[in-house]
Amino acid sequence: MPLMHYDVIVIGAGHNGLTAATALAQSGRKVIVLEKRELAGGLAASEEFYPGFRTQGLLQETAGVRPSIITSLGLRNRGLQLRGEEAGSFVPEPDGPGVHLFRDAARFTSANPTLADEEKKAYHEFREFLGRITPFISTVLNQTPPPITDKGTEGAWTLLKTGISLRALGRDTLHELLRIGPMCVADFLNERFKSDALKVGLAAPSIHGTFLGPWSAGSVATFLLREAAASKSVVGGPAAVTRALLASASEAGVTLRMNAGVRRIRVSGGSVLGVALDNGENIDAMIVASACDPKRTFFQFLEPGNLPDSLSEQIRIIKMRGTTAAVRIALEKPLTFPGRPEMTPEEILTGKDIDSLEKAYDAVKYGEMSEVPHLAIKVPTLSELDLAPKDKHVAEVLVHFAPYHLKGGWNEAARNELGVRVFKVLAGYCPEFESSVIAKEILTPVDFEERYGLTEGHIHHGEHSLDQLHTLRPSVDTSRYRTPIEGLFLCGSGSHPGGGITCAPGAMAAEAIKNT
Repeated sequence: MPLMHYDVIVIGAGHNGLTAATALAQSGRKVIVLEKRELAGGLAASEEFYPGFRTQGLLQETAGVRPSIITSLGLRNRGLQLRGEEAGSFVPEPDGPGVHLFRDAARFTSANPTLADEEKKAYHEFREFLGRITPFISTVLNQTPPPITDKGTEGAWTLLKTGISLRALGRDTLHELLRIGPMCVADFLNERFKSDALKVGLAAPSIHGTFLGPWSAGSVATFLLREAAASKSVVGGPAAVTRALLASASEAGVTLRMNAGVRRIRVSGGSVLGVALDNGENIDAMIVASACDPKRTFFQFLEPGNLPDSLSEQIRIIKMRGTTAAVRIALEKPLTFPGRPEMTPEEILTGKDIDSLEKAYDAVKYGEMSEVPHLAIKVPTLSELDLAPKDKHVAEVLVHFAPYHLKGGWNEAARNELGVRVFKVLAGYCPEFESSVIAKEILTPVDFEERYGLTEGHIHHGEHSLDQLHTLRPSVDTSRYRTPIEGLFLCGSGSHPGGGITCAPGAMAAEAIKNT
């Protein structure tokens, strides 16, 4: 088979891989994307789980997709549309009206008429405070981490600009940001609110895909990262992001090959030569950008001995303890809640109170699945009718917490027990739920690893914790996307600014490659 030559090989056709490939192709590079599966999109791919029923993707949120990337890649011209209004998250109560959560404080007030006035006032003040600090955090998230080990001026200049931006927050706001940064999100919210449902709705997303509970130190940091990244959601969800990226990549001239698993990144004399595929085929390129997680990239794709010992150790200790499972459910009708019979919410978060989230997390510390898991639920068929047959619905459930390293292993009995626990939680809020179920698919963290190539089933390619963010993501020596191997770059969620559907790691890695 003849050897093929490209300027850049991108491994993985998820949202970050497609973003990096498109940006590089638009700059004139000859780019090929290699995807092991027969389906592009990774965690943002629509999948049929029962005849006629499809998901929007494994991940649920698209509010983190950077507006600057939408513009630079021309995604609006390829069909991507942004929602005019936020769908909001509903936190049900078994014996009450629950709380319908919106970032917009005015919408929050009107959506929760029975909530105490002092809670509404506190929420307005809370949003005003976040509005003062999130622009600074957003700036940090959207710039390449400084080269802190470099003696040149670039790192010093970046740190100086960051320091000036911090001072610009003003004395009181700066002091409050410094105070809350290392705090647990439970303390942070308990200082401000009394409503349990409100606190659940705010705290829960900060522990999704983490090895943290709401009482864990540093969970405020993950809360702030999510808030700072949030913008408008994409109509059609994750799958719509993938469709627009594929169209943009095609127009830019990117070659996309499916069923093309990479066996090895070929290296000689400390420089990349290209890749070898599972089928024995070699493809040459001076640059390889991996959208796979760092451990898979360095320990599976590279021959032993190609990494400096210090970097090998940095990568070895990256924490990737998957804690999330998924249940896809085909339904006769959408989820409804007795406390709000007039509502059919699209996004739902479960939990009695902050401590119920902590108890759900406690289990994974001992290798057990949560007895009463916290569920993040999306019913995409309320806005995307083509995901199910007429008048039927889909519920996409992300289950927190279910450990990759389950005591006794993930056998069929454990999988079924997970389903039983999820259904029990749902039935506790929706009495008619179980009678509406047509079919279900249960995916454990081990399934995530096997299907999506996620080491230890971690949906973010590595935990979002204070020791694995910014200049430490994925390691000090690789935080700027370049690796010690000449021509090898990282462009996946394991790099800054982290996981979720943002396209940011792919875009920033592309900029690093352009600057080589």
